[in-house]
Amino acid sequence: MDRPRPEDCCLSGTDFHLEGECSVYHGKVRDVYGVDDRLIMVATDRISAFDHILPRPIPYKGQVLNQIAAHFLQATSDIVPNWLLATPDPNVSVGVRAVPYKVEMVIRGYLAGHAWRTYKSGGRILCGVTLPEGLKENDALPQPIITPTTKASEGHDEDISAEEILHSGLISHDEWQILVKYTRALYDAGTRMARERGLILVDTKYEFGKAGDRIVLIDEIHTPDSSRYFYSDGYADRQQRGEPQVQLSKEFVREWLIANGFQGKEGQKMPYMPDEFVWEISDRYIRLYELITGQTFVKADTSNIHNRIESGIRVWLSGKS
Repeated sequence: MDRPRPEDCCLSGTDFHLEGECSVYHGKVRDVYGVDDRLIMVATDRISAFDHILPRPIPYKGQVLNQIAAHFLQATSDIVPNWLLATPDPNVSVGVRAVPYKVEMVIRGYLAGHAWRTYKSGGRILCGVTLPEGLKENDALPQPIITPTTKASEGHDEDISAEEILHSGLISHDEWQILVKYTRALYDAGTRMARERGLILVDTKYEFGKAGDRIVLIDEIHTPDSSRYFYSDGYADRQQRGEPQVQLSKEFVREWLIANGFQGKEGQKMPYMPDEFVWEISDRYIRLYELITGQTFVKADTSNIHNRIESGIRVWLSGKS
């Protein structure tokens, strides 16, 4: 059966005007509304790679990301305090307002993605962390390493070392120690939950903010936009044979773009993404949702997705007090 044109069942963006609204921010994939002392985060179906928003949205991607994030935020709330209060729509999360740290806490258990590209080019120091010699792509690291990046409002995030963070005053020493502790605890929990589902949590990133005098986890966690997963079955054999790992993440989108001549560099033209590839991305996101959560993905009604989401937010706002 032929599938519809992806744009006909996607949420490309929002332009809500909510009672009590005091701010709005349209990020790469999320639209974030400040309403009184709350943040309303709408996960759109936009997709980004190499710090560029790709021209075509991905059906159900926003719902997948929002529901995976909610699943893990709820599962780890006893480990690290987080911002989430409610999910009034499959694409929407509502939480406490926090002042974000301008650093993303990236943690890696394996030599993959950006870390491998750096290593392959001869680099042995990543964000101030020395990598051992003799590693192959996708090898497990001796222990997980934290490789932070500065969080850019526009353009590329930049690698930064712990020493540079502390020297610049971006984060105090005491707060940095808390962020490191929280990052390792979340990665340990994510690794354990992934293992139970037959997956390996290769690397991921966490964002934190200050809500009053509390440090809280904000944004999404353990989604395919913020994380890389391998299948654990056959991992060791594939490594021994030097074969690519089977993975569920956004990396295959980056690889497709690279193969089609785009890495986000100046002068490069964004390639056209055919319907078949857009639907393949959608299917992979849904597959990861079901694998990582152990739950069947129920597709929300997309016949009038914009109105559905706005209605859910307004109903929640009317009853929040």
